[in-house]
Amino acid sequence: MQFQIENAVEILSATPGTLRALLGGLSDGWISSSSNSDSWQAFDVVGHLIHGEETDWIPRARVILEQGENQTFVPFDRFAQFEKSKDKNLSDLLAEFAAAREKSLSELRSWNLTGEQLELKGTHPELGEVTLSQLLATWVVHDLNHVRQIATAMARHYDAEVGPWKEYLSILK
Repeated sequence: MQFQIENAVEILSATPGTLRALLGGLSDGWISSSSNSDSWQAFDVVGHLIHGEETDWIPRARVILEQGENQTFVPFDRFAQFEKSKDKNLSDLLAEFAAAREKSLSELRSWNLTGEQLELKGTHPELGEVTLSQLLATWVVHDLNHVRQIATAMARHYDAEVGPWKEYLSILK
């Protein structure tokens, strides 16, 4: 599928509700933070998504639109959520994520991006030259990646309990 802003917004708009439906009301055993940068749980992922709304997607898109390749993106702290989410609960994080995402999408829509603008380039601190369309496509896939990550982390809670059926459960492999 070729990148189209309308298709991207469909997924980006759906993510907060998807997470609320999957995680809202679950007990801490399913969602609590691992406090471990190598083994994120649902709480950690939602905190990470909030941090991305604040410092990654729209801020980097602004850099591309306003300064182009002349300005390298500020490096993204992939682990900031461990400190920023302390003393919060998942319900608060889900609400915060939904509000931050709506604000991001409102700004994105207001730009009325053209095909020419989507090909504008910026500079990623590790990856080098990237286009606005690549950044926005990555935002979509990033969401989907983390929805999968949450489901996988939750499934692993029953890794041993599924017994011989584990052979048929690709999420546990």
